[in-house]
Order: sequence, then C-alpha cells, then structure tokens
Amino acid sequence: MNELAKKKEQFNNELATQVPQQVLEAFRKSIEDLQTKNIEEKSIKLGEIMPEFLLPNVKNEIINSNEILKNGKMIIAFYRGSWCPYCNLELKILQDHLPKIKHKNATLVAISPQSPDNSLTVVEKHNLTFEVLTDTDNLFAKQLGISFELQDFVLPYYQALGIDLMHFNKNNDNSLPVPAVFVIDQNGKIIYKFVDANYMNRIDIDELLQTL
Repeated sequence: MNELAKKKEQFNNELATQVPQQVLEAFRKSIEDLQTKNIEEKSIKLGEIMPEFLLPNVKNEIINSNEILKNGKMIIAFYRGSWCPYCNLELKILQDHLPKIKHKNATLVAISPQSPDNSLTVVEKHNLTFEVLTDTDNLFAKQLGISFELQDFVLPYYQALGIDLMHFNKNNDNSLPVPAVFVIDQNGKIIYKFVDANYMNRIDIDELLQTL
C-alpha cells in the first residue's frame, strides 16, 4: 500500500467513528450516483492535446500553461477544495514529493474552483510551494469533461459540516471537479491520466513519478 493510500485508510477509519452513519450513507449514495455518469470514459483522453489555460494563482497573477511547458513536462492536479480532507492529503503528499518532481524537470500545478483567497488558505496550511490556481466557475474542468454538479440530496449534509460552496467558490452553483491528475509533455500531449468519480480514491504517487 502506497503512502497516500495508508493515510487515506487511516482517515476513513477515523471518519467512521466521528461522523454519523446517516451522513456517511448520503456521501456513499452521492458517489454511487456520480459513478453512473461515466466521467472517467467521457473525459479528455490519453494522447489528446491538453487545452491551454490562463488561470489566476493565489496572488491573482495569471499563469499560462504554454509558458510552463516551455520548461518541461507539467503535472495538473485537480482538487475539489480546501474543505476536502482527501484533497488535503493528496496536496500534502504532492508537496512532500515536489523535489522528486522538480528533479524530473516537471512543474506541478493544482487547480480548484475555489477563489484565490480560499486557495491561499490551503497554500499556507500545507506550506505549498507549487502554484495553486483558481478555475472560476469550474470552466476549465468542464472543458476537460471532469466537472459535475453536487447533488441536491447531499448538499444539506455538506452544509451541516460547515462546507459552504458559495463561500469557497464565490458563485451560486455547486459545480466541482472530480479528483484528476494529468501529466502533459512539452508538445501538450496527455501522457498520464488519473480520473476517478470516487473522491476517496487518489493517485499512486510512485506511479505518477514513473511517468515523468
């Protein structure tokens, strides 16, 4: 079992003792419903060209993907938000392995629909030293086919846990990306793809590094 999987298993065990069964059941149904959408198959494919993006970082500076690719390969990690514990685990693991990523001459960026000020919170919390970008209204994720609308039946459970997507994303919809990680070569081609509608499933960091 890889490092991230171990941390995820530990968190799941803690979650089972701290969160009411009714809430866990609602989360399970939400995932099962999302899995029927076949996002993994319908999203952008291996071998396709990743569209260019121009997205703001936590300082509201515009980051251009084409400029990044001039320096080597690029890893794009989509996460749901700073409120998602699984996303936090993944971001922390990516930060821990950033020296290895840089050694492979690759650049890592993370993308979510939350606003730059909320993204700054996660940067400071985990001392992230890679770019964390804002995909306003989830538009880039929608372009890639990895976006979904959080179901109405599960929203009250998120809100009861203090997760207000309107606050985090500064809009009135409930659009989120499924967890996804892509590796892009200098020609813009996708050479690695991880997309999973079950947000509890995350990348194998060793597998990711082997693609660089």
